[in-house]
Amino acid sequence: MTHTAQGLSPSVQVWGWQVRGACRQADPELFFHPELERGAARHRRDAAALAICAECPVLRQCREHVLAHRENYGVWGGLTEEQREQAWSRRGERRLDRAG
Repeated sequence: MTHTAQGLSPSVQVWGWQVRGACRQADPELFFHPELERGAARHRRDAAALAICAECPVLRQCREHVLAHRENYGVWGGLTEEQREQAWSRRGERRLDRAG
């Protein structure tokens, strides 16, 4: 099996869960905040995205992926950017430089 950067594999057996994600039927903009979005607007958008995640049949696989592969942006696996940062911090991982 061929592996790509960061140990990711292009295999359907590895990535097939993504096609069953509840987010595939939702507006993708719901899961990624617009530049400079803050406060109540961001909280409402995150809450709406998290509600979709809560009903997702592949929530566990998505969460495992996002925590292992450090997706820094957006709502993934039922976790906001801040929640993932806390999880990585508890695991002793440092945030990757967002600038590059």
